[in-house]
Amino acid sequence: MMRPTHPIAPVTPLVTDRLALRPLGLTEVELRHGFWADWQRQNRDVTIPHALAWLEHDGSVDNLRDPGAAPHRGMWFSDSDVYKTLEGLGWDMGRGPAAGPATQLETAIAELIEVVARAQLPDGYLNSFVQGGHARRFEQMATGHELYCLGHLIQAAVAHHRATGAGELLTIARRAADCVVREFGGNRRKDTDGHPMIEMALVELYRETGEPSYLDLAQQLIDVRGYRVLEVRGHFDSAYYQDETPVREQDTVVGHAVRALYLLCGVVDVYLETGEQALLDSALRQWESMTATKTYLNGALGSRFDGESFGDEYELPPDLVYGETCATIAAIMLSWRLLLATGEGRFADAIERALFNLLAASTSVQRDAFFYNNPAHRRVARPAAPTDVRPQRAEAPGTRPPWFRCACCPPNIIRTIASLGGYLATHTDGGVQIHQYASATIATPRGIRVETRTGYPLDATIGVTVARTDGREWTLSLRVPDWCRGATIAVNGATGPAVPGQRGYLDLTREWRDGDTVTLELPMPVRLTVPHPAVDAVRAQVAIERGPLVYCLESPDQPDGVDLNKVELLLDEPLSEERRELLGEPVAVVRLAALARDDSGWAGSGWATLGEQPARAGSRVRLTAIPYYLWANRGPSVMRVFIPVATPT
Repeated sequence: MMRPTHPIAPVTPLVTDRLALRPLGLTEVELRHGFWADWQRQNRDVTIPHALAWLEHDGSVDNLRDPGAAPHRGMWFSDSDVYKTLEGLGWDMGRGPAAGPATQLETAIAELIEVVARAQLPDGYLNSFVQGGHARRFEQMATGHELYCLGHLIQAAVAHHRATGAGELLTIARRAADCVVREFGGNRRKDTDGHPMIEMALVELYRETGEPSYLDLAQQLIDVRGYRVLEVRGHFDSAYYQDETPVREQDTVVGHAVRALYLLCGVVDVYLETGEQALLDSALRQWESMTATKTYLNGALGSRFDGESFGDEYELPPDLVYGETCATIAAIMLSWRLLLATGEGRFADAIERALFNLLAASTSVQRDAFFYNNPAHRRVARPAAPTDVRPQRAEAPGTRPPWFRCACCPPNIIRTIASLGGYLATHTDGGVQIHQYASATIATPRGIRVETRTGYPLDATIGVTVARTDGREWTLSLRVPDWCRGATIAVNGATGPAVPGQRGYLDLTREWRDGDTVTLELPMPVRLTVPHPAVDAVRAQVAIERGPLVYCLESPDQPDGVDLNKVELLLDEPLSEERRELLGEPVAVVRLAALARDDSGWAGSGWATLGEQPARAGSRVRLTAIPYYLWANRGPSVMRVFIPVATPT
């Protein structure tokens, strides 16, 4: 089979006249050095072998190896964990070969594909839980996750086909998709899956194969949702399943956070192929509402443990947040699609916040332990829950477990990191757009090649060299983040202010020559961030940020005896920045003055009449804030992002 013509990227629309920007693939954008390049290497060398071992240990592979031969182990949708890991393997192979581990990954891919091929029934159906006799085919649509699992199989197959040109897994996925088309297509059934996901997978399979029935079914599954087509039982209502309001009428994200965002990814994908403006308009309304009223500073989404769901507007408690890692990954996927559709930098800003904070915190520095839910405040120093339970207890985790019984997050992290190059830059007929800053090489089909070098996010300087051009005029577009003030630009040494346009990008148009250089300076002084006044949970508190990074206070860095639950920021002394090595990497830490409260005057009572409360007491201390993504790597700890501001006495 010939190698695919699509870029090796997660999103590759066929209809390009509705694209503001066109994606580049993993062979066109290569991370070379720095934070994300190092993580990609660790993803290949550490996380993927770790995940493969756990998938064998927890029975997920065995469930597929011989469905029904032994009792099903783990979650009823554990097939999806295998498929997401396979997708990550595919994207990682798309980055190019490496010594040793790459050969092992090729072997792992081949073995898993063989397992999946043997499990598939002659008509294309594939689900180890159903085939094991634990449920009937397509009878428990609200909770069964059958189409959800097949969607992840399809995405794994697309990744593998784009990365290698091999067709074995794509053939399996097509047979499975054809089975679903026969069952649901042409409105033969009016229902859908309780966990959206297959919609975007079907669109991508259409893009890979050109088969219109896949796109038609994706649109059908979007069209039926919101008319209460799912038989809801038990605790959760139709809104939890995104089945309360038709997609085109929805104004804000509701229900289970991951499901809502996966659905919106499919909505934008269908828009990009069909041009139905109502779909894009709905996705934009929901994204805007989510970003303004339901997103945490660290990029977390889903404020409620109950249902892993979005809460009401501005319901953002820092200690009780669920903030599932998968939800933030889904938001990155959605924001990327909206960036391609609109070219607006606000979507790249959202991706940056999610990448450098919540996603970066989701995995230990050793890359072999993970957060499922992500707090912004940890009140006590206790270890994480055991790995054999799903994190449903309404308590912030204290350390990262090596795996979960509901293991959706680690494979999701794997596939995101492996495909990260596909989220850095885009191209148009008129030039190159750089959305995320890292040391990388970027090449376009036009023959343009640029090289970026930076120590971002520690350092504020981004250097760009035009390594190859075609002698014609083109535009280099560089994002100026919404947090940045006073950016400057130098082209071949000539310096001036970097004033972004309406889209949030600085556009440099000229007849570039090989060797031309651009230096973008993005000042990143330490700043204090205040919440919207409607966020009751952190009113009169502030957070510390520097550049794209959110900071936190963690107990190992503080003076002995300081309780981080009883500190208040003192504003009579400016915050200061220090460089140091922490957990093996250079970082900027922030030093601040605070009041360590002495609440002994309140002994015996939790309340007092206004004007009769005990006098404030305490001592002045110096505290240290570290980048949020590094917390919980030194054992159980107390941590907080938002800090009360001391009121004048």
